[in-house]
Amino acid sequence: MRKNFTPLTDSNWQIIEKIIGKQRKSKHSLRTILDAIFWLNYTGVQWREMKEIYPPWATVYYHFRQLRLNGIWEQILQSLVSMERKRQGKEESPSLLAIDSQSVKTVQFISNETGIDGNKKINGRKRTILVDTLGLPLAIKVSPANASDNEAGIKALEELKGCVPRLKKITADNGYKLTFTEHVKDNFGWEIEIAQKPESINGFIPQKNRWQVERSFSWLNFRRRLFKDVEKLVESSEAMLKIAFISFITNRL
Repeated sequence: MRKNFTPLTDSNWQIIEKIIGKQRKSKHSLRTILDAIFWLNYTGVQWREMKEIYPPWATVYYHFRQLRLNGIWEQILQSLVSMERKRQGKEESPSLLAIDSQSVKTVQFISNETGIDGNKKINGRKRTILVDTLGLPLAIKVSPANASDNEAGIKALEELKGCVPRLKKITADNGYKLTFTEHVKDNFGWEIEIAQKPESINGFIPQKNRWQVERSFSWLNFRRRLFKDVEKLVESSEAMLKIAFISFITNRL
């Protein structure tokens, strides 16, 4: 994981440009706009505090929003996940995924789709991700923190439709053993494997086929924009998570 922010290299930009196609000409290049968005995601500054080396914040935010509304962030992430899997010698579509959630606090004045996670005593939102054995995300969903893992997990499954033709199994912890497991078996036919460390053991214990999702959450700690949920809309929260993973993967390529 890189310690300092690095703009897109020529090879990085060529990969992303192939995914999104040629864009219409404008005063500011899309490459510069993306660099500005990645920089904001990395540093955690407010939109209005963007460096003068980048285009005006309103211009950058406009493109961030348009890319979100048009599903471009999701398109870029899916393409990069497929590329990285093939680079690692794996099939384009995974046969095994792991699911888990992370509850994070929201900042002041954010009240849209928030709640209190009674178990973790966190007032905010819940991030649910499904990752492959490399820790690459195939689905990302943000919900109020008071949503159960079963409920949030079922919503996250919608992101998988048509994307995982080889999927056979999903590993999860006890939080997903009820309605989530039933929903998966009834609607998709995939196997659910519940893995949970013994209650008598304290600290982190790597669990077979599940530790990768914990590592993926730890990667997000390298993005200051994500230390809390600072986005007004959950759709923007999901976009920022996708942007973080996009930057992680492009740094590998």
